[in-house]
Amino acid sequence: MSESNVRITLRQQHDYCFDVDFGEGIAVLQADEPAPLGSGQGPSPVQLLAAAVGNCLSDSLLFALRKFKQAPEPLRCTVDAEVGRNDQKRLRVLKMTAALHLGVPASSLEHLDRVLDQFETYCTVTQSVGQGIPIELQVYDSTGQRLK
Repeated sequence: MSESNVRITLRQQHDYCFDVDFGEGIAVLQADEPAPLGSGQGPSPVQLLAAAVGNCLSDSLLFALRKFKQAPEPLRCTVDAEVGRNDQKRLRVLKMTAALHLGVPASSLEHLDRVLDQFETYCTVTQSVGQGIPIELQVYDSTGQRLK
């Protein structure tokens, strides 16, 4: 990924519902808080944060494996964000757990140990978010074997 500035624009539609404009050529996304604040017409900010972490980890793992001409598809990732009160009794994302699932058995992928040792360090979003929120990473192959 190149170094650059990223700009998005949020436009309030009503109450806590915002259109998120990522720029030309990218569909606008509607974001909203769940009830009772909003009406849940789109993902919440916490869901968007979890999606960004999961998407970046998935991209990083796929990129690292493809560098070795490996095909792990289809990948799947789930991210659980634990929301609770901090010491000041304010709601915060306290922890995230990301589980990546390869679409093939580990035995069919070459250089997998090397990739698993390194790919996470290249994930821009996860490394940035992880400075403030603990992120646990798990990786499984298509047979359910935990690899990391």
